[in-house]
Amino acid sequence: MWKREEASKPLVPPAQAAAPSGRPGGLAAGRDIVNIGKSVVIKGELSGSEDLTIEGHVEGKIELKQHVLTIGPHGRIRAEVFAKSVVILGQVIGNIAATDKVAIRDNGSVEGDIAAPKVAIAEGAKFRGGIDMNQQGAGAGAEKGQAQPRAGQDAASGKGGKAAEQKAASADDGAKKADSEAAAAAQ
Repeated sequence: MWKREEASKPLVPPAQAAAPSGRPGGLAAGRDIVNIGKSVVIKGELSGSEDLTIEGHVEGKIELKQHVLTIGPHGRIRAEVFAKSVVILGQVIGNIAATDKVAIRDNGSVEGDIAAPKVAIAEGAKFRGGIDMNQQGAGAGAEKGQAQPRAGQDAASGKGGKAAEQKAASADDGAKKADSEAAAAAQ
């Protein structure tokens, strides 16, 4: 006959259907969300002042400094990424700098360096690169437009930083000390 549950559910017009974010009408806590579909290919610079979900292909540079960038399960990104927060369900090849958080969800994949104060990598996610969670470094990298290089890289490549320089200097000092001790013992 008549089902009470169906009668109590309000009818939602098609324009108000749930967006991929799970929020009705493409809103996330009162913020606009822009979606780039699976068939869209963008080459160049992408910037904006709204949260963005990418399901397509983007090559170049993505800049959403005060907003959330979500790479959907079908998203394929080959770009330098700068955002407040980045959620990866698809594939990213390139460095990521976030002022808040980077989250690689299961089945997400990142090949490149990450600079952010908070980093979450889910079980089943793939990651190849370096992580810099220094809060000053992540903010500064995002402000300057470049991800911070990872610590421990060799000084010859120009990416080693102070730690590599100090390690090389102390090794030189140790060798000089051993040479002078050997010369003194020989006399």
